[in-house]
Amino acid sequence: MGFLNRLKKKNMENSGENKDGFLEIEVKPLIEWKEPNGEGCIASDMITKEGWKVGYMFRDEPLENQPDSGWHFFKGDEDEAYSNNTDNFHVFAINTICNYDPDIIPYLKSPVGTYLIRTENGKFIEDDGSQAIYFERQ
Repeated sequence: MGFLNRLKKKNMENSGENKDGFLEIEVKPLIEWKEPNGEGCIASDMITKEGWKVGYMFRDEPLENQPDSGWHFFKGDEDEAYSNNTDNFHVFAINTICNYDPDIIPYLKSPVGTYLIRTENGKFIEDDGSQAIYFERQ
């Protein structure tokens, strides 16, 4: 069983908060990820531990030879000190992050180079730097 499958199984077995501080949720199969590079993504602990919805998301070029989709998910107000601490970010299967915040699902097929922010209606728009990110709890 691969790393992401073990992670999915672990998340499906629990509820509440685990020993590592992650919010434990029931992970249901919300998407089927068929991208060639894999289903891994990076998510801020503000989403997976503190219970915020995704406020800012972007897609980089996936890492070669890694199960990487290129997606990165943030609350949106992580400062430089927080963002520079790698302990504040973890790798998850994209489907797991969809279970934390299903609002991201319609945007996951966006191409590399996409930068999106949440608006107050739960939709995402291209980040052109002119609008504020809307913050919302899960």
